[in-house]
This record gives sequence, structure tokens and C-alpha cells, in this order.
Amino acid sequence: MADHNSHEEATLTNGNHEYLDKDYSHSDALKRIRTAGSISISPELFEKLYLSPERKVKGDLRKKFGNPTPIGIAGFILSTTPLACDLMGWRGAGGGGAAQIGVYYGCGAILMLVGGLLEFFLGNTFPAVVFMTFGGFWFSLASTLVPSFGAYAAYSPDSTDPAAGSTAPGFQASFAFFYLFMGMLCLIYMIASIRTNAFFVTIFFGLFMTFVLLTGSEWEMAQSHMAAGMNCDIAAGAFAFIACLCGWYLFLVQMLESVDFPLNLPVFDLSTMVKGEIERRKAKEEYSA
Repeated sequence: MADHNSHEEATLTNGNHEYLDKDYSHSDALKRIRTAGSISISPELFEKLYLSPERKVKGDLRKKFGNPTPIGIAGFILSTTPLACDLMGWRGAGGGGAAQIGVYYGCGAILMLVGGLLEFFLGNTFPAVVFMTFGGFWFSLASTLVPSFGAYAAYSPDSTDPAAGSTAPGFQASFAFFYLFMGMLCLIYMIASIRTNAFFVTIFFGLFMTFVLLTGSEWEMAQSHMAAGMNCDIAAGAFAFIACLCGWYLFLVQMLESVDFPLNLPVFDLSTMVKGEIERRKAKEEYSA
């Protein structure tokens, strides 16, 4: 009865229009969305459901389909966490993550591309771009590691041993640029994520540092500075692991919300603290009036 009263307090009704605030669970919010003729969701609740600030979009697909955000997050954590452990050399792991090629394709590429495509259809631009670009990253990385793609065969000093090309200075120095510009991409994502939540910011900071260190590792190894390169790999794995821990937390939050679990974990929403340009402009116009 108390829970029912709290939901009544969390719902403001104005004629046929309803407003849901952040106290609503994922399942209750979606039930209201499906049954109400006209409805608004608080910025905090929307950000918790979709990990993106609310923007006005055409159509009502959000009322008809489930939340695809956990799909993309699952792809991220299932592919990045093993790679982080490989880079840090835990339990004798190594090989630059080559043992996880199937994981990169099946979880990293497919799950993140599917999640990103569904986010795109719902009008959630930021998570759509993030998931799909990382899906492309995992597909590219896995393909580079597959010998039949011949990515490093051209750099091999011995035509009978294509695998030797993967440690050739030319290949390492060239592949480093891919990591470098992935780091630049993550820097842009980190800046944009200041409008989402604290965990997204931490994830992108960790990934930015990961790619910067991987770039340094490739360039150091290309110059035969193997010890420095290995240290960069270990540090990159540590930053990636921190990002993964935040990813696992967000996945837990999303899964608990999906089954209306009686535990409301915070995501430290920043969308209401860092005001959007449209909101700032509107407030300025109201102040001027």
C-alpha cells in the first residue's frame, strides 16, 4: 500500500497527460508508457533507462519495444573484460587478446552493432553512435588478428611465415594509429558523456587512457623497446579493467530495472546538473521576459 502511494506521489496528472519522475522503476515506467495516451518522463528516469539525455524524436517506438541499451553494454563488457585481463597478463594470459577472436566477433561486434542499430531506431543518437563504432572496432580488431585476412602478412620478412609480420616494426608502427584515433574518439565521447552519468564518464576516460597506452605500446615495441611496451600494455589493461567495472555496474543497474528488482541503484545522473543548450536558452528567454 505504501509502495502504491509512493507511485501516486511520483505521478503528476494534468488532464490526460502524465509525468513520471525518477522514482519509477523500469517496468512500472514502461507499463505507464504503454497505457497512457500522453506521457512525459523525468530527465533522471529517461537517462537511467537509456543512458542518454532525453531528446524529442518523432514516432512512438519507445512505447512499443524494449530497452536495447543492455544489449550494447553486454557486448562491451563481454569483449573488453577478457582483453583487459590478457593485457595485464593475469594467470599467464597474453598474446594481445588473440585467444578471444571469436568473442570479439560474437559479442563485441555483433551485440554492439545490434544494440546500436536498435538505439538508432529509438532515436537515441549518443548510445547508437557509441555502440556501433565500438562494434566496428571489435570487428576490425578481430579481423586484423585473423591470419587469413593477411593484415600483417605483407610486413613479414619471411614469405613462408606470415605470422612474423605481426611483430614487424612497420606493422606495429602503422597499427598504432588505429589505437590513437580510437583514443581521440573516446575523448570526444567522454566530453559528450558529461551530459549522461558519472559511470559513462569514467568508462570513456578509462578507454581513452587505454587506447593512448596501447598506441604507446605499439610505437615502443616498433623501436624494440620491449620492456616499455609491455609496461604500457599492463597499464592499458588496468585502465580498461576500470572501465569494465563501471560497465558491469551499469549492466547490473539495467538488469535489475528490467525485472523491477526492489533495489534502486544510483547511476549519478549528470543530465540535470549539466544543462543542455536548449534548456539554457529557454531559461535565458524566461529570465529576459
